[in-house]
Amino acid sequence: MDKIHAVYNSRFNYLNEIKISPLSRAYTFSDSVYEVIPFCNSNLIAFESHIDRLEKSCDALNLSLDTKKTSSEIIDLISRSKLIDGYVYYQVSRGIDPIRSHIFDESLTAETFGYVVDHTFKSQKLKVMICEDLRWQRCDIKSTSLLGNVLSMNEARNHGCDEVIMHKSNLITEGGASNIFFANNDTVFTPSLSNNILPGITRELLINEIKNLGIKVVEGNFELKELETAHSIWLTSSTKGLAQVTDVINLETKVVEDHNLFKKCEQIFFKKFLSGS
Repeated sequence: MDKIHAVYNSRFNYLNEIKISPLSRAYTFSDSVYEVIPFCNSNLIAFESHIDRLEKSCDALNLSLDTKKTSSEIIDLISRSKLIDGYVYYQVSRGIDPIRSHIFDESLTAETFGYVVDHTFKSQKLKVMICEDLRWQRCDIKSTSLLGNVLSMNEARNHGCDEVIMHKSNLITEGGASNIFFANNDTVFTPSLSNNILPGITRELLINEIKNLGIKVVEGNFELKELETAHSIWLTSSTKGLAQVTDVINLETKVVEDHNLFKKCEQIFFKKFLSGS
């Protein structure tokens, strides 16, 4: 494998050469936030929206972020990698404690870390599992506190699944690393944003684009039973794009592979955001 280009506290290096203190609050408390920023054909996808969401996540944790500096680092990182298609993982933590303490020192200097990897954007068909949403109550913050997601996703893998669809008290929230959409007839449905749902960038791009083309989109609170009668279900994320759900192992569904409304949404996304047209 080629060396992975990375940056730590504004110093560029290879990933395997970067050393981080075990007293980093990202390590001891998950006191950190992150973004995954995709690029395709050398074009950054919704870059400003990703930086804006990173800034909002930092604000929610009372972390300072120099957005101009961060943007420059990310662009430089991609340039150094010479990759055409891929994504950048970029993380901001509160800093390094002199000794582990729940109450952080206000004078800590924020710690930043990022790396860039090759990634192929392609159509995907996923087998998923329904599971209870175990996560904390501020999922709208893109925090590195992902243990609930990790537990659910690995349990799903043990059942031969690629992803999960989570619910709280029978209300659909989102996937383990994605937002969820489903369609019936000529209407697309997706759960409304709340503290339990990350405001996905790909989610926003898709909603705006298909609305502009006259496709009806309904955001609301939806129970699991509504997936049972859905003609199509798909997940969106910065790395998945639009990924079709073809099998839900613990729910009776009647999804149609390559349903016309899903295919139309997928074509719109690939043409608009991945082809650069």
